[in-house]
Amino acid sequence: MSATLDVLTIGNAIVDVIARADEAFLAAQGMPKGSMTLIDEAKAEAIYAAMGAGTEISGGSAANTAVGAATLGARTAFIGKVREDKLGQSFAHDIRAAKVAYATPLASDGPTTARCLILVTPDGERTMNTYLGAAQNLTTADLDAELVKGAAITYLEGYLWDPPPAKEAFLAAAGIAHGAGREVALTLSDSFCVDRYRAEFLELMRKNVVDLVFCNEAELKSLYETADVDSALIQLRRDVASAVVTRSERGALFVAKDAVVTAPAYPVDRVVDTTGAGDLFAAGFLAGRTRGLDPATSLRLGALSASEVISHVGARPERNLLDLARETGLLA
Repeated sequence: MSATLDVLTIGNAIVDVIARADEAFLAAQGMPKGSMTLIDEAKAEAIYAAMGAGTEISGGSAANTAVGAATLGARTAFIGKVREDKLGQSFAHDIRAAKVAYATPLASDGPTTARCLILVTPDGERTMNTYLGAAQNLTTADLDAELVKGAAITYLEGYLWDPPPAKEAFLAAAGIAHGAGREVALTLSDSFCVDRYRAEFLELMRKNVVDLVFCNEAELKSLYETADVDSALIQLRRDVASAVVTRSERGALFVAKDAVVTAPAYPVDRVVDTTGAGDLFAAGFLAGRTRGLDPATSLRLGALSASEVISHVGARPERNLLDLARETGLLA
Protein backbone atom coordinates (compact mmCIF):
# COMPACT_ATOMS: atom_id res chain seq x y z
CA MET A 1 0.00 0.00 0.00
CA SER A 2 1.37 3.42 -0.90
CA ALA A 3 2.52 5.66 1.93
CA THR A 4 0.26 8.50 3.07
CA LEU A 5 3.20 10.14 4.87
CA ASP A 6 6.86 10.38 3.95
CA VAL A 7 8.36 10.82 7.41
CA LEU A 8 6.88 10.37 10.88
CA THR A 9 9.16 11.44 13.71
CA ILE A 10 8.70 10.50 17.36
CA GLY A 11 10.59 12.26 20.13
CA ASN A 12 10.75 14.83 22.88
CA ALA A 13 8.40 17.79 22.36
CA ILE A 14 10.45 20.71 23.66
CA VAL A 15 10.31 24.48 23.46
CA ASP A 16 13.80 25.78 22.63
CA VAL A 17 15.03 28.98 24.26
CA ILE A 18 18.18 30.11 22.46
CA ALA A 19 20.49 32.89 23.65
CA ARG A 20 24.09 33.95 23.10
CA ALA A 21 26.62 33.55 25.93
CA ASP A 22 30.37 33.70 26.45
CA GLU A 23 32.50 30.93 27.92
CA ALA A 24 32.75 32.81 31.23
CA PHE A 25 28.98 32.44 31.63
CA LEU A 26 29.22 28.69 30.99
CA ALA A 27 32.00 28.38 33.54
CA ALA A 28 30.10 30.40 36.12
CA GLN A 29 27.07 28.13 35.62
CA GLY A 30 29.20 24.95 35.73
CA MET A 31 28.19 23.93 32.19
CA PRO A 32 30.58 21.75 30.15
CA LYS A 33 30.82 23.47 26.78
CA GLY A 34 29.11 21.58 23.98
CA SER A 35 27.25 19.25 26.33
CA MET A 36 23.58 18.41 26.78
CA THR A 37 22.71 18.34 30.49
CA LEU A 38 19.40 17.17 31.91
CA ILE A 39 18.09 19.52 34.61
CA ASP A 40 15.05 19.78 36.85
CA GLU A 41 12.39 22.48 36.71
CA ALA A 42 13.99 24.58 39.48
CA LYS A 43 17.35 24.60 37.67
CA ALA A 44 15.59 25.48 34.42
CA GLU A 45 14.00 28.51 36.06
CA ALA A 46 17.34 29.62 37.55
CA ILE A 47 19.24 29.37 34.23
CA TYR A 48 16.40 31.09 32.38
CA ALA A 49 16.58 33.99 34.82
CA ALA A 50 20.38 34.28 34.42
CA MET A 51 20.67 33.98 30.65
CA GLY A 52 20.29 36.87 28.23
CA ALA A 53 17.37 37.61 25.94
CA GLY A 54 16.52 34.60 23.83
CA THR A 55 14.41 33.29 20.98
CA GLU A 56 11.65 30.78 21.79
CA ILE A 57 10.47 28.23 19.25
CA SER A 58 9.02 24.72 19.22
CA GLY A 59 11.89 22.26 19.16
CA GLY A 60 13.25 18.91 20.14
CA SER A 61 15.48 16.91 17.83
CA ALA A 62 12.84 14.82 16.06
CA ALA A 63 10.48 17.79 15.77
CA ASN A 64 13.25 19.81 14.09
CA THR A 65 13.78 16.95 11.64
CA ALA A 66 10.07 16.83 10.82
CA VAL A 67 9.99 20.58 10.17
CA GLY A 68 13.12 20.43 8.00
CA ALA A 69 11.74 17.59 5.90
CA ALA A 70 8.43 19.45 5.53
CA THR A 71 10.32 22.50 4.29
CA LEU A 72 11.77 20.27 1.58
CA GLY A 73 8.29 19.26 0.49
CA ALA A 74 8.00 15.98 2.39
CA ARG A 75 4.71 14.98 4.01
CA THR A 76 5.59 14.82 7.70
CA ALA A 77 4.05 14.26 11.12
CA PHE A 78 5.35 14.35 14.68
CA ILE A 79 4.37 12.48 17.83
CA GLY A 80 5.51 13.98 21.14
CA LYS A 81 3.98 14.99 24.47
CA VAL A 82 3.41 18.49 25.90
CA ARG A 83 1.33 19.79 28.80
CA GLU A 84 -1.78 21.85 28.17
CA ASP A 85 -0.05 25.03 29.36
CA LYS A 86 1.20 28.19 27.67
CA LEU A 87 4.39 26.61 26.34
CA GLY A 88 2.56 23.45 25.27
CA GLN A 89 -0.03 25.40 23.30
CA SER A 90 2.76 27.44 21.75
CA PHE A 91 4.55 24.25 20.72
CA ALA A 92 1.45 22.77 19.09
CA HIS A 93 0.63 25.94 17.18
CA ASP A 94 4.20 26.47 16.04
CA ILE A 95 4.84 22.99 14.68
CA ARG A 96 1.50 22.89 12.86
CA ALA A 97 2.29 26.27 11.33
CA ALA A 98 5.44 24.62 9.92
CA LYS A 99 3.15 22.20 8.03
CA VAL A 100 3.88 19.21 10.25
CA ALA A 101 0.83 17.16 11.26
CA TYR A 102 0.60 17.07 15.06
CA ALA A 103 -2.26 15.47 16.95
CA THR A 104 -0.73 14.04 20.14
CA PRO A 105 -3.18 14.73 23.01
CA LEU A 106 -1.93 17.48 25.37
CA ALA A 107 -1.56 16.34 28.99
CA SER A 108 -4.05 17.95 31.37
CA ASP A 109 -1.90 17.33 34.45
CA GLY A 110 1.58 16.23 35.46
CA PRO A 111 4.90 17.94 34.65
CA THR A 112 4.94 21.18 32.66
CA THR A 113 5.99 21.37 29.02
CA ALA A 114 9.66 20.57 28.36
CA ARG A 115 12.14 23.30 27.49
CA CYS A 116 15.74 23.36 26.30
CA LEU A 117 17.87 26.34 27.29
CA ILE A 118 20.54 26.68 24.60
CA LEU A 119 23.59 28.89 25.09
CA VAL A 120 25.50 29.69 21.90
CA THR A 121 29.13 30.80 22.29
CA PRO A 122 30.86 33.08 19.74
CA ASP A 123 32.41 30.06 17.94
CA GLY A 124 28.91 28.72 17.18
CA GLU A 125 29.09 25.81 19.65
CA ARG A 126 25.90 25.18 21.58
CA THR A 127 25.55 24.07 25.20
CA MET A 128 22.16 22.69 26.09
CA ASN A 129 20.35 22.43 29.42
CA THR A 130 17.17 20.44 29.08
CA TYR A 131 14.19 20.09 31.38
CA LEU A 132 12.25 17.20 29.89
CA GLY A 133 9.01 17.62 31.84
CA ALA A 134 5.91 16.39 30.03
CA ALA A 135 7.91 15.14 27.04
CA GLN A 136 9.01 12.10 29.06
CA ASN A 137 5.42 10.97 29.60
CA LEU A 138 4.90 9.68 26.06
CA THR A 139 3.30 6.22 26.10
CA THR A 140 1.94 3.68 23.63
CA ALA A 141 -1.48 5.30 24.17
CA ASP A 142 -0.14 8.37 22.34
CA LEU A 143 0.68 6.39 19.19
CA ASP A 144 -1.62 6.69 16.20
CA ALA A 145 -1.24 3.27 14.61
CA GLU A 146 -2.72 4.35 11.30
CA LEU A 147 -0.25 7.23 11.14
CA VAL A 148 2.65 4.84 11.74
CA LYS A 149 1.37 2.35 9.17
CA GLY A 150 1.10 5.08 6.57
CA ALA A 151 4.59 6.56 7.04
CA ALA A 152 7.32 5.48 4.63
CA ILE A 153 9.89 6.04 7.40
CA THR A 154 9.29 6.25 11.14
CA TYR A 155 12.20 8.12 12.75
CA LEU A 156 12.90 7.61 16.46
CA GLU A 157 14.84 10.04 18.64
CA GLY A 158 17.47 8.46 20.91
CA TYR A 159 17.02 11.20 23.51
CA LEU A 160 13.59 9.74 24.34
CA TRP A 161 14.97 6.30 25.16
CA ASP A 162 15.26 7.20 28.88
CA PRO A 163 11.74 6.58 30.30
CA PRO A 164 10.48 2.96 30.15
CA PRO A 165 6.98 3.88 28.82
CA ALA A 166 8.60 5.78 25.93
CA LYS A 167 10.79 2.76 25.15
CA GLU A 168 7.64 0.67 24.95
CA ALA A 169 6.13 3.25 22.60
CA PHE A 170 9.24 3.14 20.38
CA LEU A 171 9.19 -0.65 20.20
CA ALA A 172 5.46 -0.64 19.49
CA ALA A 173 5.89 1.93 16.73
CA ALA A 174 8.72 -0.09 15.16
CA GLY A 175 6.57 -3.21 15.23
CA ILE A 176 3.63 -1.42 13.60
CA ALA A 177 5.88 0.11 10.94
CA HIS A 178 7.55 -3.18 10.06
CA GLY A 179 4.17 -4.90 10.02
CA ALA A 180 3.14 -2.46 7.31
CA GLY A 181 6.36 -3.03 5.36
CA ARG A 182 7.82 0.36 6.31
CA GLU A 183 11.31 1.47 7.34
CA VAL A 184 12.38 2.42 10.87
CA ALA A 185 15.21 4.87 11.58
CA LEU A 186 16.93 5.79 14.85
CA THR A 187 19.13 8.76 15.65
CA LEU A 188 21.67 8.12 18.41
CA SER A 189 21.21 11.79 19.40
CA ASP A 190 24.25 12.39 21.63
CA SER A 191 27.40 10.59 22.80
CA PHE A 192 26.23 10.99 26.42
CA CYS A 193 23.01 9.25 25.41
CA VAL A 194 24.99 6.45 23.75
CA ASP A 195 27.10 6.03 26.89
CA ARG A 196 23.93 5.35 28.88
CA TYR A 197 22.24 3.01 26.41
CA ARG A 198 25.02 1.49 24.31
CA ALA A 199 23.95 -2.12 24.83
CA GLU A 200 20.29 -1.36 24.18
CA PHE A 201 20.98 0.63 21.01
CA LEU A 202 23.19 -2.16 19.69
CA GLU A 203 20.44 -4.68 20.44
CA LEU A 204 17.92 -2.58 18.47
CA MET A 205 20.31 -2.64 15.52
CA ARG A 206 21.34 -6.28 15.72
CA LYS A 207 17.77 -7.52 16.13
CA ASN A 208 16.60 -5.45 13.14
CA VAL A 209 14.25 -3.32 15.24
CA VAL A 210 15.75 -0.39 13.35
CA ASP A 211 16.86 -0.39 9.72
CA LEU A 212 18.65 2.95 9.43
CA VAL A 213 20.84 4.68 12.02
CA PHE A 214 21.93 8.32 12.12
CA CYS A 215 24.98 9.36 14.14
CA ASN A 216 28.03 11.59 14.14
CA GLU A 217 31.59 10.38 14.61
CA ALA A 218 31.62 11.05 18.36
CA GLU A 219 28.47 8.97 18.82
CA LEU A 220 29.86 6.23 16.57
CA LYS A 221 33.08 5.99 18.60
CA SER A 222 31.08 5.94 21.82
CA LEU A 223 28.84 3.19 20.45
CA TYR A 224 31.79 0.88 19.84
CA GLU A 225 34.04 2.24 22.60
CA THR A 226 36.91 2.99 20.27
CA ALA A 227 38.89 6.00 19.08
CA ASP A 228 39.30 4.37 15.66
CA VAL A 229 36.51 5.53 13.36
CA ASP A 230 37.41 3.04 10.62
CA SER A 231 37.08 0.01 12.89
CA ALA A 232 33.80 1.41 14.25
CA LEU A 233 32.49 1.76 10.70
CA ILE A 234 33.31 -1.88 9.99
CA GLN A 235 31.30 -2.94 13.02
CA LEU A 236 28.47 -0.56 12.15
CA ARG A 237 28.10 -2.12 8.70
CA ARG A 238 27.80 -5.55 10.33
CA ASP A 239 25.21 -4.46 12.86
CA VAL A 240 22.60 -2.50 10.88
CA ALA A 241 21.18 -2.54 7.36
CA SER A 242 22.25 1.05 6.67
CA ALA A 243 23.54 4.13 8.46
CA VAL A 244 24.41 7.78 7.94
CA VAL A 245 27.49 9.14 9.71
CA THR A 246 28.03 12.90 9.74
CA ARG A 247 31.58 14.28 9.97
CA SER A 248 31.14 18.07 10.36
CA GLU A 249 33.23 19.97 7.82
CA ARG A 250 34.38 16.66 6.27
CA GLY A 251 30.92 15.82 5.02
CA ALA A 252 29.08 12.57 5.62
CA LEU A 253 28.97 8.86 4.84
CA PHE A 254 26.19 6.47 3.95
CA VAL A 255 27.15 2.90 4.77
CA ALA A 256 25.41 -0.39 4.08
CA LYS A 257 26.48 -4.04 4.00
CA ASP A 258 27.78 -3.71 0.46
CA ALA A 259 28.33 0.03 0.00
CA VAL A 260 30.05 3.13 1.34
CA VAL A 261 28.99 6.45 -0.18
CA THR A 262 30.58 9.81 0.69
CA ALA A 263 29.45 13.38 0.20
CA PRO A 264 31.21 16.66 1.02
CA ALA A 265 29.96 19.35 3.37
CA TYR A 266 28.56 22.50 1.83
CA PRO A 267 30.78 25.54 2.46
CA VAL A 268 29.53 28.05 5.01
CA ASP A 269 30.89 31.59 5.25
CA ARG A 270 30.64 31.55 9.03
CA VAL A 271 29.32 29.02 11.51
CA VAL A 272 26.94 30.97 13.74
CA ASP A 273 25.13 28.23 15.68
CA THR A 274 25.41 24.44 15.32
CA THR A 275 22.05 23.87 17.03
CA GLY A 276 19.99 21.54 14.87
CA ALA A 277 22.76 20.66 12.40
CA GLY A 278 22.31 16.92 12.85
CA ASP A 279 18.52 17.24 12.92
CA LEU A 280 18.47 19.11 9.61
CA PHE A 281 21.00 16.77 8.03
CA ALA A 282 18.64 13.91 8.85
CA ALA A 283 15.73 15.94 7.46
CA GLY A 284 17.48 16.43 4.13
CA PHE A 285 18.57 12.81 3.86
CA LEU A 286 15.10 11.48 4.73
CA ALA A 287 13.41 13.86 2.31
CA GLY A 288 15.73 12.61 -0.41
CA ARG A 289 15.33 8.94 0.50
CA THR A 290 11.53 9.10 0.50
CA ARG A 291 11.67 10.78 -2.93
CA GLY A 292 13.61 7.77 -4.22
CA LEU A 293 16.89 9.66 -4.60
CA ASP A 294 20.18 7.76 -4.47
CA PRO A 295 22.24 7.85 -1.24
CA ALA A 296 24.82 10.32 -2.61
CA THR A 297 22.15 12.86 -3.56
CA SER A 298 20.30 12.32 -0.28
CA LEU A 299 23.54 12.95 1.61
CA ARG A 300 24.10 16.16 -0.32
CA LEU A 301 20.54 17.25 0.45
CA GLY A 302 21.28 16.61 4.12
CA ALA A 303 24.54 18.56 3.92
CA LEU A 304 22.78 21.48 2.22
CA SER A 305 20.08 21.56 4.90
CA ALA A 306 22.65 21.45 7.70
CA SER A 307 24.72 24.22 6.09
CA GLU A 308 21.71 26.52 6.02
CA VAL A 309 20.80 26.00 9.67
CA ILE A 310 24.32 26.53 11.06
CA SER A 311 24.60 29.89 9.28
CA HIS A 312 22.21 31.55 11.76
CA VAL A 313 20.92 31.22 15.31
CA GLY A 314 18.27 28.55 15.82
CA ALA A 315 17.48 25.01 14.74
CA ARG A 316 14.96 25.91 12.04
CA PRO A 317 15.82 26.93 8.47
CA GLU A 318 15.39 30.61 7.66
CA ARG A 319 15.55 30.06 3.91
CA ASN A 320 13.11 27.85 2.03
CA LEU A 321 15.08 24.61 1.74
CA LEU A 322 13.09 23.44 -1.27
CA ASP A 323 14.01 26.60 -3.18
CA LEU A 324 17.63 26.23 -2.06
CA ALA A 325 17.75 22.61 -3.22
CA ARG A 326 16.34 23.60 -6.60
CA GLU A 327 18.86 26.43 -6.93
CA THR A 328 21.72 24.01 -6.33
CA GLY A 329 20.29 21.42 -8.73
CA LEU A 330 19.63 18.73 -6.13
CA LEU A 331 15.87 18.78 -6.73
CA ALA A 332 13.91 19.56 -9.85
